[in-house]
Amino acid sequence: DVQLQASGGGLVQIGGSLRLSCVASGLRFDDYAIGWFRQAPRKEREQVSCITSRDGRTYYAADFVEGRFTISSNKAENTVYLQMNSLKPEDTAVYYCAALSGTVAAWAANLYGMDYWGKGTLVTVSS
Repeated sequence: DVQLQASGGGLVQIGGSLRLSCVASGLRFDDYAIGWFRQAPRKEREQVSCITSRDGRTYYAADFVEGRFTISSNKAENTVYLQMNSLKPEDTAVYYCAALSGTVAAWAANLYGMDYWGKGTLVTVSS
């Protein structure tokens, strides 16, 4: 069975950092674009970023190109990371890992058509 195991969420102060991890199992890691969505309270789920480990290509949604968030992957560990810096209260959300066979462009174009979803990890940014 395919599993995406997300971890790394928690409570952090404004301006702090967190690194989320998504460990993928049961799939060919290089064949997939894997990345992150988030859903804040009373808001719709939104894309954050994704990466294809086979070529290192990345995608950041428009609201995340300012450089506070950085996505990376470790092929040896079948893991995708999301480094989040300078966190703000509006970053408070449940963060979900999602995988789609293909390219970062295909992932970016699919708001709801992911092949696999992981359970979310909660990030809370508080003063």
